[in-house]
Amino acid sequence: MKILTVDDQELVLLSLEKCLTDLGYEVITSSTIEDAIKMYDLTLPDLVIVDINMPLNASCSLEDNHKFSNNFSGLDIIHHIKVIKQQNIPVMILSGNIEEQIIKKGFELGAVDYLKKPISLGEIGARVKKVLGFDSICELDNRNAYIQNSVVGVVISCCNDEKNLLIDTYENFIKYNLGYHFCFVCDEGKDTTLQVLNNLRKGNESRISIYNCETTVGKAEAVRLGMLHLAKEQQFDYLGFLDIDLTTNLEDIKTLVAAIKNSNYKIVTGSRIRRVEAKMKKLNMDKNDNQCGIKIMTKEIVEKTFQKEFLAKSLLNVEIFIRMKKEYGMEKTKMYILEKP
Repeated sequence: MKILTVDDQELVLLSLEKCLTDLGYEVITSSTIEDAIKMYDLTLPDLVIVDINMPLNASCSLEDNHKFSNNFSGLDIIHHIKVIKQQNIPVMILSGNIEEQIIKKGFELGAVDYLKKPISLGEIGARVKKVLGFDSICELDNRNAYIQNSVVGVVISCCNDEKNLLIDTYENFIKYNLGYHFCFVCDEGKDTTLQVLNNLRKGNESRISIYNCETTVGKAEAVRLGMLHLAKEQQFDYLGFLDIDLTTNLEDIKTLVAAIKNSNYKIVTGSRIRRVEAKMKKLNMDKNDNQCGIKIMTKEIVEKTFQKEFLAKSLLNVEIFIRMKKEYGMEKTKMYILEKP
């Protein structure tokens, strides 16, 4: 049985493809509205799984020139199948969108189910089986892994860090959290860090990339190069960076992503000091934790503050804030930044 999966984010498509292929289905993937409609007409799949929030290419010319909106154009695929072609192929919506009117519109067009991100591969498999009436004898070995409602790219700079690379921790995180991609920027070193990273990447090529610097550039520049490298990819909703020694837990990334999503913040920074704020007040100390090694931000911040090399070799956190102040002014900068315990 053939399943067409449609999503503009590569990590989501790869996760769905692996899950459904392991269950015994033939999987066809598409990352654009235009291509999805072409692939549907060519292959006539038994099921379509489509994201709602997909950008509509300017060159996309739908058969009846119907566009619901640039933000919810995944509905156009359902419209093509159910209204234009008038076919009874089941369509499932897989999306993090929770707007009632949009979900309602999807069902009115003929969708048979709504899968809300985050969602486990096990639940996706169970719902697909129910819709198709196909009870696969195959079992998922990673059924507890989750497709998140945001795709996030995280930069980690390393230099002579072979002993600081917590391989098992990274592998376990990306195994169960399918919306994250780690870009390790290897600043030129004299140990085997690069070799260790290459071993870590084997089998995880879609979720781990390596940016190798030919000369020593320092932490600030390594992070900047990694962020610009990831910013070139369309699939990421947010970008961030993290200290390699994991003084902040990998799970904290999800806390920061949850804080920035559906908010007006442009950057959310971890704060160890906020956790002991009551004690800090008693000591009359500054609560800001500018050097906490975890931050999540929008692509806009990367585009506006990461284009030029940082002056400092390591104090990039402070310099980011200074550049934001120059770009947005002090008052807006304060509004755009959130410190999260």
